[in-house]
Amino acid sequence: MKDQFFQYIQDLQQRIIAELEAVDGKAKFLKDEWTRDGGGGGLTCVLDDGAVFEKGGVNISKVYGELPETMQKALNVSSGQFFACGLSLVIHPKNPHIPTTHANWRYFEMYDAEGNVVDQWFGGGQDLTPYYLVEEDVIHWHSVCKNSCDKHNEAFYAKYKHECDKYFWNTHREEARGVGGLFFDYLKPTEEMPIENWYDFVTEVGNSFLEAYVPIVEKHIKDEYSETQKQWQEIRRGRYVEFNLIHDRGTIFGLKTNGRIESILMSLPKHVQWHYNHHPEAGSPEAKLVDVLMHPKDWI
Repeated sequence: MKDQFFQYIQDLQQRIIAELEAVDGKAKFLKDEWTRDGGGGGLTCVLDDGAVFEKGGVNISKVYGELPETMQKALNVSSGQFFACGLSLVIHPKNPHIPTTHANWRYFEMYDAEGNVVDQWFGGGQDLTPYYLVEEDVIHWHSVCKNSCDKHNEAFYAKYKHECDKYFWNTHREEARGVGGLFFDYLKPTEEMPIENWYDFVTEVGNSFLEAYVPIVEKHIKDEYSETQKQWQEIRRGRYVEFNLIHDRGTIFGLKTNGRIESILMSLPKHVQWHYNHHPEAGSPEAKLVDVLMHPKDWI
């Protein structure tokens, strides 16, 4: 399974990169292959200062070895030997009318002293972080998510949509990072769902990403925006940074397993602002977004 999934994320990385480069029309992804001292490595692919995308990364990694004790406790496992691979992406557009997006699909294995697999699971998801609320876009995004889930179990969308709203929540701000999508973790094999079925589900979601995101980008590429709207985008990016550095499991896992710091912090935006006690004007489009972030809703 680990070889099968790693081959899948290698192929998916190249598909996503090719599509995003075509949409941008200017910038190309810089490819940076790296190795990890404790075992494994990855391929970091970063786009910078494109015509459409201000910064983006589509990264894959495959790491293995001895799991630090702190992460054993966090994952509630007693074995120290692990394998993990995954694809993680973050796209920060220039235009504040185009949402930022994040996605991640990953696979873990844990081993006993003899090297036998004693635990295995999938995790991942995809979420959308707009700076201006366009309900039609959010409905499209969630519709694609739901269609992917429904092909495997009609209960999955409601469950993993709820998990996404719960996970991408800035507790110190009492607001969501964005308008959600899907989030799932510890998808372990059962009699009803063997690991092969979980593989089919996770790859279904991964394959849906471009369908969910690219039409939204193309719809708003030519939208005009003001300096005030650009400033609002950068203020909201500050909340994105706060979540990633304080709450994000992937960031924490990478930092605590001797991960590659440049790849881990690739998700941070290029331009960001923090203003003391900033609040948008009541009744403004900016205030409309914040209200939705403070009160997550069902979109479909």
